[in-house]
Order: sequence, then C-alpha cells, then structure tokens
Amino acid sequence: MKTYIKSLIFLFTITIISCEDVVDIEVPTGQTRLVIEASLDWEKGTAGNEQQIKLSTSTPYFGNVSSTEVTGASVTVVNENTSEIFNFTDENDGTYTTTTFVPIAGDTYSLEVIYNGQTYTASETLMTVSDINSVTQSIEGGFDDELLELNLYFDDPVDEENYYLIRYYETGDLFASLEDVSDEFTNGNEIHDFWEKEDDEDSNEQPFLPGDVVDVSLYGISEQYYNYIRLLIEQYDGGGNPFSSTAAEIRGNCINPSNPSNYAFGYFRVTQVVRETYTFQ
Repeated sequence: MKTYIKSLIFLFTITIISCEDVVDIEVPTGQTRLVIEASLDWEKGTAGNEQQIKLSTSTPYFGNVSSTEVTGASVTVVNENTSEIFNFTDENDGTYTTTTFVPIAGDTYSLEVIYNGQTYTASETLMTVSDINSVTQSIEGGFDDELLELNLYFDDPVDEENYYLIRYYETGDLFASLEDVSDEFTNGNEIHDFWEKEDDEDSNEQPFLPGDVVDVSLYGISEQYYNYIRLLIEQYDGGGNPFSSTAAEIRGNCINPSNPSNYAFGYFRVTQVVRETYTFQ
C-alpha cells in the first residue's frame, strides 16, 4: 500500500513539473503621447501671477524609462476676452513658468503647446469659488461613529450651476483624497462635505488622531472639468473592485487640431481656489 501511495505521489510530482512551461506574453503598448499638466490655480487673496505647466511623455506600464520630461516646447496661454498673451519660460526640467499671468473671473483662456512639430490646444473658463465657512471635527457625522472625521462647510451661490473639486491632504500621506461636488441638489444652500479615514491594514490607512494636520483646498471648476475629474476619481476608487466598471482611457481637453489621433493626455484647467489647514484636537 505504501509503495502504491509513493508511486502516485511520484507520478503527480512529475505531472506538475512537466506542466511548468515558460510562456512569453506580448504585452501591447500604446502610442507615446505628450502629457500636459496645466492647472492654473488662482488662490483667493493672491495676485495669481505665478503659474506653472508641466510637460512629459507617456511611458509603457512595464517600461523602464528614467526620464520623461519634455523640454524645447513652446507654451503660451491667451485670455480670449482681452487678447492678452502669457508666454511660459522653459526651465529645462519639464516645467514651464510665468510670473505675468492675470486671472480674471469669468474670462476664457486658451492654451497652445507646440512640440515636435505638433500643436496642441485647449480652452477653459475661470470659475470663481465661495469662501470656506468653517472646518471642524466630529465623531458622529461619518460612516463610523467611533472615528474622527473632518467637516467642511461652504455656501453655494443662488440661481446658478456650480461645480467644485475638494482636495484633502494629511501631512505625511503619499496621495491626497479628491472629491467632486455638484450643487444639483443643494443650489443656494450651505454645502457640507466630510472626510473620514478608516483603520485599513491592506492600504495602511489609519484613522485620524489628535495632532494630525490636514490641508483643505476648495476649487471652483467648470462643468467640463467636473465630468472629467469625476470619471478619474471613479476609476481610481474602483481599482481592485471586481464589481466596478472596466477602466477605460479618459481624454482631457487637450486636442491636436491638425492631427486629431495624436491628442495629448492631461487637462488644461483654470480655477479659483481657497485653502485652509486644520489640526485635529
């Protein structure tokens, strides 16, 4: 009987070993594209004249490219209402800067990037944002009544459509948390948003504790950007969820008029922002 069992184990082991064939899989790679990070954010109470735009190139997911910064491009922004032109200086590290930008609420701005003989354009309208009424803490308004949460309150203007992006960042975290907000059901009222962190070993997330410091940024954004960032947030939050929709490429507003198939990744936005820092007690 023992000899029979040993023979079965031997045959089973041989079978497993014989199935260990090396399989080389061709992983498709997409076209290398220009990536435009152009967020012209005008902080309330400042001149907003100093702005920066970043250019890089996309890379394959499994690629080992060490540097993707784009230099030698021409970057300009034009106020379409006043025809004023703002030239951005190439800093030779992938960033392009200006100290002469003039933000005007309600005006439309257009971006033009010329790189490798290709021209990329985009346009956005500078939306205003309400002041922050207050930032508080509590333990009863979130999903878990035993955990601290941060509360943000601000007023929404009456009789107009408004869209917001809220950025929460705790000092020491690797990434910020983003929330997209529409006033569809809260028009003209005070809007309340909260941020609560769970005790999650898988993501190394820990609940808020006294002494934790959080930076809060509230942006007034266009409906076009709201639709864009909302999809990005949904895909990010749905990562690893077997019931979430299949991730798909999300295009921004940076187009190539003469060669539409050679569009750029990224988004050109022009916003007004208010910021506040809160320390948990």
